[in-house]
Amino acid sequence: MPQYILFHKPYGVLSQFTPEDGARSLAEFDLPPGVYPAGRLDKDSEGLLLLTDDGPLIEQLLHPRYQKPKTYWVLVERLPDEAALDTMRAGLRIEDYTTLPCEVQLLDPQPAVAPRDPPVRVRKSVQDWWLAITVVEGKNRQVRKMTAAIGHPTLRLQRRSIANLELGDLAPGQWRAIARADIHWGTDAAGTPADRTTAGGVAVRYRSPGERPRIADRNGAGSARTGDGKRSGNGGRNAAPTRQPGSWFTSKK
Repeated sequence: MPQYILFHKPYGVLSQFTPEDGARSLAEFDLPPGVYPAGRLDKDSEGLLLLTDDGPLIEQLLHPRYQKPKTYWVLVERLPDEAALDTMRAGLRIEDYTTLPCEVQLLDPQPAVAPRDPPVRVRKSVQDWWLAITVVEGKNRQVRKMTAAIGHPTLRLQRRSIANLELGDLAPGQWRAIARADIHWGTDAAGTPADRTTAGGVAVRYRSPGERPRIADRNGAGSARTGDGKRSGNGGRNAAPTRQPGSWFTSKK
């Protein structure tokens, strides 16, 4: 019987079972034998990774013609204005390709994302902000390149969902098994409604285009920085080749 595993990949871990150049790998997390990552996340990205031994499902998820939505929470440097967000939404030129239209929203209030190990280093004089970005393609480091192209470098990136599958309250390094019946590739997963409660019970409001956050919101709860320029608390800042049956496994963020 096929196996389906939702795993919270920590920062600094390769999306493969074989260690490489001294980096951590999936082998240290006691995952069920025989499963493979359905896609990947870069070593410096975090969040939801689906592992399975169901080849046809992997193809459904990763082949470009199926365009399954994936949502990322992205901490960027400085608060983007609406024109910058619209540029990403419409699709922009990156290197030798133009990205497909995508969903981009400011998160309000700023989510209480668990601290990252190691912490993200910040410039104390520069404001940052969490965005929710939903894309239906997976080119190499695409989300990071998109935010850089509008002048707002990515400081931290966490994948929150793959179609209807949610990261929820899985802690970094934790995993849980699900049934095939839990996986739905419906188009409703691509939406970003005005108000949504995550599987982890965190209420997050997605701002509509043109609506700007209140000044008091910008740091968010728990966003105080320590004297060395790191963010502390729950505000978010303290916040590779794989086994490849097909070329879609090269996609990553």
